[in-house]
Amino acid sequence: MKKAETATEEEEFMAIRRAVKGLLFGRWEEKEAAAAAIRDLAKRDASKKRALAELGVIPSLVSMLVEAKEGGACRRLASEALVELANGSFTNKVLIVDSGLLTKLPQLNSKTNLSTIQSLTPLLLSISSLAKTQFPINSLPILPFLLPLLRSPSPPTDTTTLTSTSTTLYNLSTQLDNSKSIISVGTVHLLLNLCFLQTKATEPALATLANLALTEEGKRAIEEDSLIPEVLVAVMARDEEPKCQELAAYLLMVVARRSVEKRRRMVEVGVVEMLMEVGLIGRSRLVRERAIRMLRWLKDGRNGEMEEEGDVMSCRREIRCMVKQSLDRNMESILRRGGGKKKKKKNCSDLKLFVAD
Repeated sequence: MKKAETATEEEEFMAIRRAVKGLLFGRWEEKEAAAAAIRDLAKRDASKKRALAELGVIPSLVSMLVEAKEGGACRRLASEALVELANGSFTNKVLIVDSGLLTKLPQLNSKTNLSTIQSLTPLLLSISSLAKTQFPINSLPILPFLLPLLRSPSPPTDTTTLTSTSTTLYNLSTQLDNSKSIISVGTVHLLLNLCFLQTKATEPALATLANLALTEEGKRAIEEDSLIPEVLVAVMARDEEPKCQELAAYLLMVVARRSVEKRRRMVEVGVVEMLMEVGLIGRSRLVRERAIRMLRWLKDGRNGEMEEEGDVMSCRREIRCMVKQSLDRNMESILRRGGGKKKKKKNCSDLKLFVAD
């Protein structure tokens, strides 16, 4: 038994040596085979990841990624090997950044097509997770590889790529220093458009927008976007996605607090009916609370700030009247839909109070 284990260890050691030698000193064909071997070895366990990193393969793989010719397998294999080395290893992710990946990305961007960019998304996702550890990650070199996937007239059909792209943006947005660069390239509109697709990418897209809304520039970009509030109302209608509903409700609250005109538009596109339904039978307690709070704002004409005079006050009175009519019109049917659920009694009482006032 021990002899077999020793033999296996020796074979793996020799495989590591061959892979490192081929990567560092081989021709492109040998580098390609070496990258595939490193990828497979790194998958096995953490000790292999450490050993390969200590032998200096990461800088060579980063160089291979940038220098490989378009159309071959070298770039894809180098990316896959780096992803496996980075998986579960903070140290290796830092080594990849320190090896100049972010500074070399602009060279790569000038000679890549959409399919190549798509193959790089797992690596960019892995590196972007460093942002959540407060390790400084500059978003500027990464954004040109993400936005084409969102701007494409025929975006990737697989949800994995779109989810990786929006999750990468979310990771980058956790550092407020990146907010300005993310907003300035039109990301807000692209993320809102992505939310219409009903994919797994919707949740990280909304979470990114929620992070951007922590800044004044982000609030303004969301408020002024042409898809607001329709896209958020559409997301609120998806009761099978409670987390998305929570994030959409938060963003609606942000917009409602800032703009009387947007509140009027919300009422016109049916937000009152949606908020009543969510406040009554929403699957998440948080989204029910947010829905009820927004109903109070809309009905009472408040937004938590100083009241304005003149046309704005008149507009608020008009909105309040529209909300009251909508509440009266829809309360009975919504109560019938949610009437059988005892745990919603408190929400029913809250909503009845709105109509009674």
